[in-house]
Amino acid sequence: MKNRQTKVHRRLVTGVIFLTTALAMFGFAALVGVHAQGAGAGEAAAKVISPEQAQVSSFGLIAAALAFGFGAIGAGIGVGNVGAAAMGAIAEKPEVAGQALIFVALAEGLMVFGFVIALMILGRI
Repeated sequence: MKNRQTKVHRRLVTGVIFLTTALAMFGFAALVGVHAQGAGAGEAAAKVISPEQAQVSSFGLIAAALAFGFGAIGAGIGVGNVGAAAMGAIAEKPEVAGQALIFVALAEGLMVFGFVIALMILGRI
């Protein structure tokens, strides 16, 4: 029992160290990217737009968020239901594992479509 707790503790510590290192590297990369832009970035951000353009842009951002959000929620529900049924089917009949993975991937494809639509909307703003 003590050996198992030691393994779990070691894996947990390793995971925390790995996560902290990854977050530090991504943060450093973002920081370097911000400093690399220099003074030219402030000039681009200072562009003045009309209130009508701001309203259209805000509706576009809301539409992109809804497309991605509902796609992700739908995919989560679909993968949850299909995945549970697939695991039950695989437990009874292991040779249907390939077919089960295809159905799970089809449910996950819904989120990809939401992401693509969100990118298309953001490209038009």
